[in-house]
Amino acid sequence: MKLLPNSRVGIIGGGPSGAMTAFFLLELAERLEMPLQVDIYESRDFTRFGPSGCNMCAGVVSESLIQTLAAEGIPLPTSTVVQRGIDSYVLHTSDLPVVTINTPVDEVRIAAVYRGSGPGKPRSDQSWSSFDHFLLDMARQKGANVLPLRVSELAWDGDKPQVIARGGHTQTYDFLVGAVGVNSPTLEKFGELGFDFQPPNVNKGFLSEIYLGVEQIQRYMGSSLHIFLLDIPRLKFAALIPKVEYVTICLLGENIDKPLIEQFMSTPEVKQCFPPEMVWSMSDKGCEVGVGQACHCGPRLNLGPAIHPFADRVAMVGDAAVTRLYKDGIGAAYITAKACAVTALFFGIKKKDMQEHYQPVLERIASDNRIGRFIFWITLFYQEWNFLRRGMVQMVKDEQKLPGSKRRMSRVLWDTFTGSASYREILLRALHPRFFLHLLFATLRAAITRLHK
Repeated sequence: MKLLPNSRVGIIGGGPSGAMTAFFLLELAERLEMPLQVDIYESRDFTRFGPSGCNMCAGVVSESLIQTLAAEGIPLPTSTVVQRGIDSYVLHTSDLPVVTINTPVDEVRIAAVYRGSGPGKPRSDQSWSSFDHFLLDMARQKGANVLPLRVSELAWDGDKPQVIARGGHTQTYDFLVGAVGVNSPTLEKFGELGFDFQPPNVNKGFLSEIYLGVEQIQRYMGSSLHIFLLDIPRLKFAALIPKVEYVTICLLGENIDKPLIEQFMSTPEVKQCFPPEMVWSMSDKGCEVGVGQACHCGPRLNLGPAIHPFADRVAMVGDAAVTRLYKDGIGAAYITAKACAVTALFFGIKKKDMQEHYQPVLERIASDNRIGRFIFWITLFYQEWNFLRRGMVQMVKDEQKLPGSKRRMSRVLWDTFTGSASYREILLRALHPRFFLHLLFATLRAAITRLHK
């Protein structure tokens, strides 16, 4: 069971995983001189401002992924799509001075983007474009047909999957790809195909956009990602991500709710990152400087792999299959999209083909996530124990005088918080004997300094 010349492929979801699956299918088919017909179903218009064009994502892309996409023929426009280049991060910990950490090496810088067109129209002479729209347009240029339709039902037409959309549109496909995120109700519709697909387990996060304006963003945020390791129960990760006119607030943890959000926003560590006159509110208002927020949402976060993410003529990619724990969802979308396209074109579209050639890619990501859970468990001790935080901060301070390759703690923290490396690489780096020795000496030094004060 293979794709043949003029086979028809349907992709449900036009986010990064769907757009890149279409791009790679058409790119590889072109090299094989095998024409394909590819339809992408995406009812959302990513060129629209506000929630209607948003894909509920913090919008952080690693420099390594940008370079990888460019090598694949997907050059990201740095003047429009990239909101801001992030070349450092500021670490905020409870009751300790902040530490600014420059990127250890240029290859691990990150970029801030908007998945849609942002929370509102630009108020300055700056302009920006949607990351998802850019990828979708790249797929369209390759020959994909983008259908602005909402899928209402999935069924079988004989042994082939069939898509039924609102408005009476019905189409049968040789191969169907599920590229819908865990926040989409369409994900549940794949259960209608009867191949025992079970969506990934999810948790709830929090995202918010606050308008500060170009000058205030530069003054209070600069080009730094602000990371918080605070002693707040249930909060595993918190960050402020500066863009052009807005700052994105990102909270990850267990059962993120209003009291936790308000506790985070009321801490001195967070307040010092905003103008003193700012009055924050959970309500979405017009968002004048420092009042309310332009928008907020509680996106679901993929916590584990889907069960049975493929069958004969059907495969799931991106969030619908597996993604990296808490980080680099766009990178995981790229990996799964390309692996799915390669498997379908070079090996086949039967379940056994996917099992042999696609499943190992999904398992590598899932296995790495298990290491990631261990790493985030370790970070909880640093959030709760003051002497550990002091040792970590002292080690980071000491490292800023060293060459990038020797900044071991800085690199571990950078990669943990930005997704620039696999969790396996992070753990191996943290298990290096010199890392342990430097951390021990830094912790003792911080403790002695504390006693003398």
